[in-house]
Amino acid sequence: MEAKTRTKGVTSSVEIHRTVPFECRRCWHVWEEHSIVRRIEDHHGNEGEVRLQAGVQVPPPSSGAGCPKCGCEQATTFPDGYLAHHPAAAPPPEPPAPDPTPLLSPVRRPVRRPAY
Repeated sequence: MEAKTRTKGVTSSVEIHRTVPFECRRCWHVWEEHSIVRRIEDHHGNEGEVRLQAGVQVPPPSSGAGCPKCGCEQATTFPDGYLAHHPAAAPPPEPPAPDPTPLLSPVRRPVRRPAY
């Protein structure tokens, strides 16, 4: 999705919405990071790119991103649109419900006898 805007000192600006999928190499957690890439050009013909997440400027995504699940900084990126074509790699929409079955120990409890 592209949108052209005009700001002071900039002759043209184009915004592109990007979603970059990541996968942790330690715990295999898969997540996506959404950002807006703003491509700008000034009066002198110089071009640049600014990435924004929630209105805050951020660096471009790298394969060294930190995993939000385990904190490992060894993540790999996929090409844009990868998860749409590989749904098995996509994270589940919400965590599975916990199993309501109570856990029972296979070890019998010792019989407590009163001390005399």
